[in-house]
Amino acid sequence: MRLDKYLKVSRLIKRRTVANEACDAERVTVNGRPAKASYNVKVGDVLEISLGQRTVKVEVTSVQEHVRKEDAPALYREIV
Repeated sequence: MRLDKYLKVSRLIKRRTVANEACDAERVTVNGRPAKASYNVKVGDVLEISLGQRTVKVEVTSVQEHVRKEDAPALYREIV
């Protein structure tokens, strides 16, 4: 699954266009490297998202096309 779509499906970022813009601005890294929106997300990847003053670091635990809002946090594990 594309990185921008994963960010939207997992509800880490609200809209896919915003996720796409964050990737273009190099505010999203995968395994420590800036990633394009077309990057293919795999289980085990570590994503770091910087939006404003907030930085979120998560590990991908599952990749699914459609997820209900309540089940979205099951797609990743937050890393402190």
